[in-house]
Amino acid sequence: MDIKTYKKEADYSYTLGAFPTFELIDAMPEQVEEIIVHSSFTDRERLEEKAGNIRITENNKLISKLSDKENVYVIGVFRKFDCELEEQKRHIVLVNPGNMGNLGTIIRTACGFGYYDLAVIEPAADIFNPKTVRASMGSLFRIRHQKFADFGEYAKRYPDRKLYPFMLDGSCSLHDAQAPGSECYSLIFGNEATGLPAEFAGYGQPVRIEQTEFVDSLNLTIAAGIGMYVFAQEK
Repeated sequence: MDIKTYKKEADYSYTLGAFPTFELIDAMPEQVEEIIVHSSFTDRERLEEKAGNIRITENNKLISKLSDKENVYVIGVFRKFDCELEEQKRHIVLVNPGNMGNLGTIIRTACGFGYYDLAVIEPAADIFNPKTVRASMGSLFRIRHQKFADFGEYAKRYPDRKLYPFMLDGSCSLHDAQAPGSECYSLIFGNEATGLPAEFAGYGQPVRIEQTEFVDSLNLTIAAGIGMYVFAQEK
């Protein structure tokens, strides 16, 4: 396989680092095309045991070409894949996320709190970009994700759900938000810079996270993490 620097239109991507590569092998071995290792990688025996019949190639030059980090010793090349969300499970909905690092971090957080279904409303950061995959620490391979042209398309595809848009001026505090009563609900978060459009105030039960007057807003990844944790634990 002729592996080149990542481009969004390519039908493959890759993991950067040993940990996300092990996660890829564990979760989706059927999607792996090849594993590339650096000659100084010290855990080769465990990698070979995990990889089974997956081809492993030693290529220092290619690793240097594909990675902008100095501490990358393993790269897993995988075919991109499509998913559909589980209709009766709780969803995280990200409306126009713009930063690949944030997107990957939210995926990792969602997986940690037991949210395995992610809707991404476009335009959005590339979920398969190696920067996103690396920030997720391989959690991308543990969740289902689906892209939508707009929120209306998502709502039509997954109707009759409890909706909780997180907004600075949400009518209900997170502490007082009404429990959804089932797993069939969606936590909705907006863009890093602009948050959710005003129209989302008319969807479901808009939620605000109480904060002091000394900050204008919380970082998207922090807000999403707080919302996911509270709903997972208390709702």
